[in-house]
Amino acid sequence: MYRTINPATGAHLASFEDADPAAVEAALSAGSRAFDAWRGTPIAARAQALERLADQLERHADDHARLITLEMGKPLAAARAEVLKCAANCRWYAAHGAAMLAPETVPHPAGHAEVRHEPIGIVFAVMPWNFPYWQVVRFLAPALMAGNVVLLKHASNTPQCAAALERAGIDAGLPQGVFQNLYLTRDQVARVIEDSRVAAVTLTGSEGAGISVGAASGRALKPCVLELGGSDPLIVMPSADLDRAVAAAVTGRFQNSGQSCVCAKRILVHRDIYPQFRAAFVTAVEALRVGDPTDSSTELGPLSSDAARDEIAGQVAQALAEGATLVTGGQALPGPGAFYAPTILEGLPEGAATRREELFGPVALVFEVANVDDAIRVANETPFGLGSSVWTQDAGERARFAADLACGMTFFNANTVSDPALPFGGTKRSGIGRELGRWGMMEFVNVRLVFTAA
Repeated sequence: MYRTINPATGAHLASFEDADPAAVEAALSAGSRAFDAWRGTPIAARAQALERLADQLERHADDHARLITLEMGKPLAAARAEVLKCAANCRWYAAHGAAMLAPETVPHPAGHAEVRHEPIGIVFAVMPWNFPYWQVVRFLAPALMAGNVVLLKHASNTPQCAAALERAGIDAGLPQGVFQNLYLTRDQVARVIEDSRVAAVTLTGSEGAGISVGAASGRALKPCVLELGGSDPLIVMPSADLDRAVAAAVTGRFQNSGQSCVCAKRILVHRDIYPQFRAAFVTAVEALRVGDPTDSSTELGPLSSDAARDEIAGQVAQALAEGATLVTGGQALPGPGAFYAPTILEGLPEGAATRREELFGPVALVFEVANVDDAIRVANETPFGLGSSVWTQDAGERARFAADLACGMTFFNANTVSDPALPFGGTKRSGIGRELGRWGMMEFVNVRLVFTAA
């Protein structure tokens, strides 16, 4: 069962039945038929369809934003920004997709070698609730541009966002079956992956979900892209602009109430500037405005659910039991809704289990590090390797961090972000494959060689 429960109030607003076997079969059949036609649609026409989808998202941005806020609690301004980012992503692929898909000639002494980039079929997507529009559109745009069709299984707490995205595609003129939403159970997900009409799988979600979907994809011999958890470090060295670094740490850790895979979950600060950074960081965090996500003055809304709030509360309790010191926050807020106070913990000792976990909520772990080597050691100690943000003006330090941080992305003097032009993804247990840019497009194409002997 899919449900809309307003996390700001706890009110149960709507329920949606799981798809029955007939609906699943109908969607797979429609997707297969749609692919036969869509793959032959000229690239310029696919680009025009993405432009129309961008138009729909922009035209109804306020309505889409209200749905995001209603279902997962994101403040309205941030929700609207998410929708507009989706529109920009569609326009980027519409503008650049043809060049990325163009055949390439490979010089060869024995003849003419041409490499073509061809669509593969139905891409089945299992998507999360934390960015209920962006997580979908960031893979949807390149997949459609490449000539594939998409079947979406969204999170069970954002069913109306999923339906609204499907409706936007229909209103943009996407042919029937090119982009479909289904409310699926976990067992149905496994069966869809096994279906011969599905060509590839993409998932953004937890480590556990990635293991399950990745295993099912492997058994079915299908490619998959897995964007999983992260415990990203934000590292601050003595040469950094301290005011900018503090502001970045607040935004990087507490955006979306800390519910982002690339949030700066661990703040690593050089001991020479630790006291100054700590004082400014605590002041800024304690000034954050938590409350009704429909209020324009709110900076932090609720967590996505009571269960999410209870999980982060349990992780904070565990960290304190392991020896961390509570600096500020550390409790659920009174009243209705899944609100949790912005929290800072420091002094979590070596060997503590919480140092290796992902904290998916408004909780910052702050560490004092001795030097570059120590910062790299602490940054790399988790099983995750998604992003990293390093604040330094020293060219030698930048070279060391760029070479030795074990992650998929490193940003200097900026927070980790996703951008249509740049590859997004991680290493270790943060997943496999890449999204966005040319790299995301190539995940869902058949790279085909056509060779003619001289």
